Amino acid sequence: MYRLAGKRVVITGAGSGLGRALSLALAARGCRIGAADVDVDRAEETLKTVRERGGDGEFYLLDVSRPEEVEAMAAHFFTSWGGVDVLVNNAGVAAAGFVGQAPLEDWEWILGINFWGMLYGCHFFIPRMKAQGGGWIVNVASAAGLLALPEMAPYNVTKAAVIALSETLRSELAPYRIGVTVVCPMFFKTRLLETLRCTDDFEREFAHTSFDHARMTADQVAEAVLRAVERRKLYVIPQPSGRFFWALKRMRPGLYHGTLAFFNRDDLGRRLLLWMARKGLIQ
Repeated sequence: MYRLAGKRVVITGAGSGLGRALSLALAARGCRIGAADVDVDRAEETLKTVRERGGDGEFYLLDVSRPEEVEAMAAHFFTSWGGVDVLVNNAGVAAAGFVGQAPLEDWEWILGINFWGMLYGCHFFIPRMKAQGGGWIVNVASAAGLLALPEMAPYNVTKAAVIALSETLRSELAPYRIGVTVVCPMFFKTRLLETLRCTDDFEREFAHTSFDHARMTADQVAEAVLRAVERRKLYVIPQPSGRFFWALKRMRPGLYHGTLAFFNRDDLGRRLLLWMARKGLIQ
């Protein structure tokens, strides 16, 4: 059992979505929150609510795609707080498109935030956690990194990389009393759509439909994450649909990929996929 009560926690992308939900859930456990975000107003709103929930903390202006900023953030919190118990690498964006059509600029943008931002956090926090004798790292990936849905290659690749990084760290860091949890949710309500980059109308419609009909809230995902950390679990796949599709892919890969090919082959498959999204069958 890993006890989160009273821990010192740094969260990237804390200004909205899952980052805010985690901040508030941890505040209810009496944690001190380092709310790191590129958006000052949203992060300050998060901190205001954190204090109302009985927690405390401070805001740190951060662009996770800049290594010098992440290094400075690590140095700041370990110095001013005397240590950090939990790092939540949460900041992320979304981009969709076929390989060969999605602009290379979109690949560079999403890799800079979703992958390099996660790696920078691990790179600069891990040595300090080793020196203090332990800690925990939560990397927010996505079920997309497990399921590799069509027209989502930029997003899939970054999240698969985060999953692989987390799996590697789980065994690397065990001797140093540093735990690792990787979060792989399906669709739930966040602010990802505000910065979403797409190459066609279907991708945008599918994304909006899936998010609009999501059954699980950010607060529910946050509680699932914290329960997993407390139970020292590596994987968090909050929605039953995510666990089902991941099991299907592993047990019947031919059927799984054949089904995805059908959805991607013609207009009928796309219409069926949108119908499933509206019914909450892929949430």
